[in-house]
Amino acid sequence: MNNTPSPELARRMANAIRMLAVDAVEKARSGHPGAPMGMADIAEVLWNRHLQHNPVNPHWPDRDRFVLSNGHGSMLIYALLHLTGYDLPMSELKNFRQMNSKTPGHPEVGLTPGVETTTGPLGQGLSNAVGMALAEKLLAQQFNREEGEVKHTIVDHFTYAFMGDGCLMEGISHEACSLAGTLRLSKLVALYDDNGISIDGHVEGWFTDDTPKRFEAYGWNVIAAVDGHDAAAVDAAIHAAKAQARLPDGKPTLICCKTVIGMGSPHKAGTHEVHGAALGPAEVAATREALGWTAAPFEIPDAVASAWNAVARGQSAERAWRYRFEAYRTQFPQEAAEFERRMAGDLLPGFAEQLPGLLATIAARPEAFATRKSSQNALDLLAPLLPEFFGGSADLTGSNLTNFKGCIKAGRDQWGNHLSYGVREFGMAAIMNGMALHGGFIPYGGTFLTFSDYSRNAIRMAALMKLQVVHVFTHDSIGLGEDGPTHQSVEHIPSLRLIPGLDVWRPADGLETAVAWASAIERKDGPSALCLSRQNLPRLADAGMTGLIRRGGYVLRDMAGAQAVIIATGSELELAMQAQAALAEEGIATRVVSMPSTSVFDRQAEAYQETVLPLSLPAVAIEAAHPDFWRKYVGRTGRVVGIASFGESAPAKDLYAHFGITAERVVQAVRALVPRCEAALPEAALLSTD
Repeated sequence: MNNTPSPELARRMANAIRMLAVDAVEKARSGHPGAPMGMADIAEVLWNRHLQHNPVNPHWPDRDRFVLSNGHGSMLIYALLHLTGYDLPMSELKNFRQMNSKTPGHPEVGLTPGVETTTGPLGQGLSNAVGMALAEKLLAQQFNREEGEVKHTIVDHFTYAFMGDGCLMEGISHEACSLAGTLRLSKLVALYDDNGISIDGHVEGWFTDDTPKRFEAYGWNVIAAVDGHDAAAVDAAIHAAKAQARLPDGKPTLICCKTVIGMGSPHKAGTHEVHGAALGPAEVAATREALGWTAAPFEIPDAVASAWNAVARGQSAERAWRYRFEAYRTQFPQEAAEFERRMAGDLLPGFAEQLPGLLATIAARPEAFATRKSSQNALDLLAPLLPEFFGGSADLTGSNLTNFKGCIKAGRDQWGNHLSYGVREFGMAAIMNGMALHGGFIPYGGTFLTFSDYSRNAIRMAALMKLQVVHVFTHDSIGLGEDGPTHQSVEHIPSLRLIPGLDVWRPADGLETAVAWASAIERKDGPSALCLSRQNLPRLADAGMTGLIRRGGYVLRDMAGAQAVIIATGSELELAMQAQAALAEEGIATRVVSMPSTSVFDRQAEAYQETVLPLSLPAVAIEAAHPDFWRKYVGRTGRVVGIASFGESAPAKDLYAHFGITAERVVQAVRALVPRCEAALPEAALLSTD
């Protein structure tokens, strides 16, 4: 790719970015002009001379990926997308940070054409980029072919990330970049905007890392001390990064670009004043004069606009790739069809056909399993139907049981479908987001539920971006026992349920666990979290209940003339059944409702919800978690049996007794509610499975 402009034209092209950022922030009276102004020269070099992309088709599979990890500088990417020819008209730039615009304060994937990931929480964009580069490497290993001296290369693109000091201060940058170096993700190129400024001022008071040495220690190729305002130097650095990526032992590259924040502003450049505030009318005018920019606000001179337009180049690049892909299809028709299927996010036809039989097989197993083991049993059956599955664990594979029969361990130069992420919960979650964004994979990863705190913001970002990512959280309660309160989840499930768009499943047996997996696999519009037990749980659901389980909540066992409802999830469903039997001996009829996923249940029609949880019946909920969440289901008059304190170190059975998570407590709670019912107690109540 050779599209090098003259130095004068390159300067004007970069100034177009600067002034669009200045004008948009000024009009909105909010935003961050400093980073776009400081990185404009770097952006011109990358986007105009190196980036392979097609503005007419933002989803071309073999495009380079670009991530603006320092997403507060969003006007940088909006300016680039507009200038290069994406469907982002100037009217949207004028509407920066306003309601219903395609130019929100931080870039959002799925909203703005050409934006590859939602960024803003610093460090996560860089970690998403690691996931994208990992996906590219794995797909290349799996699909590219050599036939004699002919190479059929259909997966061959780079992932570029812009990042600032804040991204590197965040601990997640260590987690993700350390792993990227170990895995030798050589087609990942990160450009560091080293301007020495953050919101509080000059960073030397709180950030004195030797960044080049840090990344060299990770195993990265580091190109240090590049003048970020010298286009030729930046161009040479990117060329060097791309060249070494082709070496057998290639490494990811960090290009350290020394820049001046707010470059072009005569009085505020190089200070924190330009970081996150509009320049003000006087400084805008002074900046125009300093840059020699005579165009009116939001106007781009024809020569500059023409130089930026990348539509023709992008269409040509995609046509060349499609020509190669058709040649590949001729030689490898099955592989070509499989690649297209996976990039489209479609499941194999055989999945839907074989799923009912697999669920029936699981439902027929009489053994008591911990649901973490039930999860592995489900993976053993489901994984052969899912070539796009990519699993892993944060150094807990033997406990999370995320591996499955026939899985292949991925490594530095080894294709596989299961990765040991190391003790990197946050990094793992953000990397999985990047893989999902790239396409071609359904990523899932495991850790203990209590460590979801580490990865929570990446889980939230997956929900915000509506990504198909599956989190496997085991050891889901005080039931893990002797490891004690540091590892015992109490508040985690309720808090995860509050994340909009996240489906949280807490299954009670093998069938519920398998249905949770099936639902997560079939779901295309958001992430799922499976919260699984350490201790063995008995089989409770029948094969005929599969469709009801899919609705998130259902009547597991009912009694004629039921006077109260007992709601339970996971390991406490067994206790609810025991309580129902004890109450029946007293002549008190109850209904037991299993609620493996409250979010899925809440999406059901109101009429169905009423059939499961009639407003006319008082309710008791039991869960070995903080009780407050269940108030929405039991109401002010209902009862919740839960745990509102941290746990203790003891065997699980002793802990359940100590904290009163017992069938006896449920019986007491129901007794307290039944007198409030108007209906008389029936003389006899028979258990049914209707």
